Amino acid sequence: MERLTFSMPQLEPGWVWLTGAGPGDPGLLTLHALNGIRQADVIVHDALVGAETLAQAAPGCEIVYAGKRGGKPSPKQPDISARLVQLARDGKKVLRLKGGDPFVFGRGGEEALALVAAGIPFRVIPGISAGVGGLAHAGIPLTHRETNSAVTFITGHGAWGDIPDGIDWQALAAGSPVLVIYMAIKHLATIRQRLFDGGRHPDEAVAVVSKATLDDEAVLETTLGRCVEDVATSDIEPPAMVVVGEVVRLRAGLDWVGALGGRMLAADPLGTRTVRNTG
Repeated sequence: MERLTFSMPQLEPGWVWLTGAGPGDPGLLTLHALNGIRQADVIVHDALVGAETLAQAAPGCEIVYAGKRGGKPSPKQPDISARLVQLARDGKKVLRLKGGDPFVFGRGGEEALALVAAGIPFRVIPGISAGVGGLAHAGIPLTHRETNSAVTFITGHGAWGDIPDGIDWQALAAGSPVLVIYMAIKHLATIRQRLFDGGRHPDEAVAVVSKATLDDEAVLETTLGRCVEDVATSDIEPPAMVVVGEVVRLRAGLDWVGALGGRMLAADPLGTRTVRNTG
């Protein structure tokens, strides 16, 4: 790495680094992630890792596609884990590269435990999860003093393609002011109904963020009552996140990307300022 005032770790032969690539924009790679990419003999990557990120690899690095896109053919998770083990045993410097953070809905924990069982040394390199960095890039803060002090992250797509078992939608609807739902497009109608059943209001603000942080990022601002129909008639497509809550309304004042294109930003998007009597 150039002009750093601290040392960076070496990716040694026989090691696997489980690494987060961030939400998409290669500029949001961490220094540790970029360091690992440049040292690796083999990079095993998911579908959400872009070509610009992979282009940072050293000449001669083997690039192995490991899929993992919902609804599309992908290598089986046990096969991916076994591949990592074998590559390490072959003395390769292995980088397992995942979109976002490897431990946030990324099966990084499963792969790490497989490495432990096989006696393979590994390092975990966190990444910026799309549910944090992607929403911030879109002008949607996860928390704001005037709206919420809690947020819940949920996956809307389980291992077998359906809504995951064990989610208490009634409790989430009643208790969490902001919901960030990964991989929610396929089951959005069902998720919406469960939130309605839990007491959420049809007029509550919703945003759907597709391809977060990339040049073709798309953001749909809607409401819980209209979100399913609006998504169906829009250009929104996976990978996408759905965020439910009043923080979405702050985008009217925080859409910095939109401002670059001419959008007028609101200084008081929630309408909460009081007029002081100075007389």
